[in-house]
Amino acid sequence: MKVIAIMRPAGYQAESVRLANSMGFSVISAPMIDVVDRRDANFDGFVNRIMEGESDYVIFTSANGVEFTLLKFKDPDEFIERLNKTQVVAVGPKTRDAILKNDIHVSIMPRTYSSQGLVEELTGIEGAVIDIARSSHGAPQLVTGLLEKGAVVYETQVYQIISPRDERHVALMNRALSREVDIFAFTSTMMARNFMSIADEMGIKDELIRIMNEKTVAAIGKPTADTLSRMGVEVKVMPKQYTFEELLKECRK
Repeated sequence: MKVIAIMRPAGYQAESVRLANSMGFSVISAPMIDVVDRRDANFDGFVNRIMEGESDYVIFTSANGVEFTLLKFKDPDEFIERLNKTQVVAVGPKTRDAILKNDIHVSIMPRTYSSQGLVEELTGIEGAVIDIARSSHGAPQLVTGLLEKGAVVYETQVYQIISPRDERHVALMNRALSREVDIFAFTSTMMARNFMSIADEMGIKDELIRIMNEKTVAAIGKPTADTLSRMGVEVKVMPKQYTFEELLKECRK
């Protein structure tokens, strides 16, 4: 049985482990990133544009983005009603499901579940007002791509990604050094950076990279794969659809 290291946020761990187990993997679980609420200086403007009907499109790039946006309201019903007068865009199926669960319609979901996919999907947007609600570490390609198409773009960070540290991370590193990990699954650039930061702090980064290149490293999305490549890590698996389930399927192949 292949051993896979899953490093997704704590809120995704149970479902991720269940899914991996169902596909025949043995799992080592150690969240390399986690998420906490954030309300930046742009949030009030975001809400005002929605309430005043000034936004043409509202983009959510994750299920967390949806949940942390709505958590900021004591009663989100009026906001949701106004949001439904815009074109709501979901980056992929998980985000779409989180939107629909809150009685918000989804107008657009790109065929490729990524920032680049969103940019390619949105056409005829010159002069359109686009609001993006996402994390503190969103890919800059989304904003720059939309600006290049002539849109007026606003971004608010509704949650923050943090780098946890606990005994699970040390245990993962030690098992990786012992060559017990067959597959390293990375789902974001910050996850990759925190993984390498911990390895560096432990003084094992170079040795760990050598071991990883003998094993299988999987990445969701080109930015994640490029980050790992710049660190000297060879990415052998990158699914066409940017979901964790598709990543597991490709690893199983």
